[in-house]
Amino acid sequence: MDTKLNRARNIIRNNPGLIWYTTGYENLSAEAITEAILNYGSWENFQELRGLLGTKTLAKIFQQLVQKKRSNLHPLAKNYFNNYFAKYAF
Repeated sequence: MDTKLNRARNIIRNNPGLIWYTTGYENLSAEAITEAILNYGSWENFQELRGLLGTKTLAKIFQQLVQKKRSNLHPLAKNYFNNYFAKYAF
């Protein structure tokens, strides 16, 4: 998972506008990367992350993000990916 996580961090390194509040990319968690890509990333960014982590892993991370008391997911992204993962991951 570490090499996959490092490759996912490279998505952020190549698109620093996705997480503009830090340059410490080596400390980003899979949850932070997923949240940023779901909220601000392009479809290509999502496809790249899905290719690295897998649909089921992303769905689990998404469920963790949604179940938090305070979710930072944009309502449109939350709705879209809820439907996406319901169709393709479960």
